[in-house]
Amino acid sequence: MKQLLLIAVIASLIIACGNAGADQNSGAGASATAAAGVTDEGKKIYKQYCVTCHGLYGDMGATGAFNLQETELTLEERITVITHGRNTMTGFSTLLTEDKIKAVAQYTFELKNAK
Repeated sequence: MKQLLLIAVIASLIIACGNAGADQNSGAGASATAAAGVTDEGKKIYKQYCVTCHGLYGDMGATGAFNLQETELTLEERITVITHGRNTMTGFSTLLTEDKIKAVAQYTFELKNAK
């Protein structure tokens, strides 16, 4: 089971290689645009690393993945799980920066209204 998860993570890394970072914004609407940018970056990261087990809408549950549409975890708890992993989920602290982990954690809140 762990080997399958490891293979999925490695495949995701190979696919993700070469992707560019998020754009930076400035001006009066920068905070709203920045918030949208964080959501966009979080969605992009989610699609790269999380879809394999959680699915596009967060409810796939492959390899025991939690249903992200039903979870009641706080932002801080989600950041901790993404950073350090839980059960069969591998932590992403060596792959993603703290900002990117926070962005994907914030994006997961949008999955409650998915589909």
